[in-house]
Amino acid sequence: MKRVITYGTFDLFHDGHRRLLERARELGDHLTVGVTASTYDDARGKLNVRQSLVERIGNIVDSGLADEVIVEEYEGQKIHDIQRLKIDTFVIGSDWVGKFDYLSDYCEVVYLERTKGISSTGLREARGVIRLGVVGAGRITRRFVREARFVSGVSVEAVWTRDHAKATAFADEFELTWANETLDILLEHVDAVYIATPHETHVEFARKALEAGVHVLCEKPVALSVPELEDLYALADARSLVLLEAMKTAFAPGFQRMVAIARSGTLGSIRAVDATFTKLITEGRELDSPVGGALTELGTYPFLAIVKLLGEKPTDVSSRVLRKGEDGVDLFARVNVDYPHAVASATVGIGVKSEGDLVVSGTLGYLYVPAPWWLTEYFETRFEDPRNNRKYYTTYDGDGLRYELAEFVSMILDQTPESFKLRRSESLAVASLLERARRDARSFG
Repeated sequence: MKRVITYGTFDLFHDGHRRLLERARELGDHLTVGVTASTYDDARGKLNVRQSLVERIGNIVDSGLADEVIVEEYEGQKIHDIQRLKIDTFVIGSDWVGKFDYLSDYCEVVYLERTKGISSTGLREARGVIRLGVVGAGRITRRFVREARFVSGVSVEAVWTRDHAKATAFADEFELTWANETLDILLEHVDAVYIATPHETHVEFARKALEAGVHVLCEKPVALSVPELEDLYALADARSLVLLEAMKTAFAPGFQRMVAIARSGTLGSIRAVDATFTKLITEGRELDSPVGGALTELGTYPFLAIVKLLGEKPTDVSSRVLRKGEDGVDLFARVNVDYPHAVASATVGIGVKSEGDLVVSGTLGYLYVPAPWWLTEYFETRFEDPRNNRKYYTTYDGDGLRYELAEFVSMILDQTPESFKLRRSESLAVASLLERARRDARSFG
């Protein structure tokens, strides 16, 4: 008897799951299905699982395709299961190609290609699986699609970019259903879009999607002016759609915990916030585009921290920038933000390198997040008496894009137009800081 095993979360069971199990059964005489426990899903960074373990096991049992169902509870269990159950073939979807090659020491490993377009409309509506399209096919979009497999309730189906050949290659690589020739056609195929294109196109593409009745997750900054962003929010409300800015830091567990502790009174009254984000860039749109530069590329990160920690209504904003040539983009910028009760500084650079940390200064102590603070995994609170110092450790899985996508999916499924993790007023406050810093910048050097 040839024994086959496969694993998965099997949340919101749909035709794609069914087809995977059917194809797995065809490879042997006995099929064991491992269903991941909720604690293991948490440990491996799987987000937004909608059904309980009992419900997900029921999905498999009701399918009638499994001879045996087991629960996967910890990392490394696959090796033990394969040996214990005398498995001949391990089967998994092709979006995990290479990930489980190490199991070939114990059994045959088979990666099954994805069956395109398998999730029907009826199942999607009944189960809540959202069809997602991506607009753009650059580096961040590639990371986003890889991260999407860790988020339950969503399936990336389509891609559009102005270069159709590039879209086709992207769709083939990631086994997407459609590589669309126009944005309008893509919008006909999906329930939601992720926009990751040059900054100056965000407003146009987001507006088209909202007008087509499609939810929007858009890379930061969504807009380069407050009125444009306000108009998009008004349009989203008019169409009962979700519009969310993809500031991944805002949705990361470590950043949320850091803000909560800083604002809890542990540090006393917060009197200063200093945040820095720099990276060296030698070519690309960041240096060549009229709306490129350090502020538009990186400014939203420190501005987010400042707004979250000090509020949405600063009294004054001033900035100094080092430009590329006389009229080029800003290679480095320092922005001072004043509040009635505190001061803040945001330092960003794409042509100047500095320590990328975050310091929150209070009347009782201070909070320190080492570089890269925008990927918060660890921070400390420090006091006059070092015996009171504390260290905090949190998770930050993958590239962090899964956190913003999970929040976006939850907002759609729960019909919630706003997230407490990034309120609209906070996005507008960040947009205002960016607009004012760019508009009033004084050059040096």
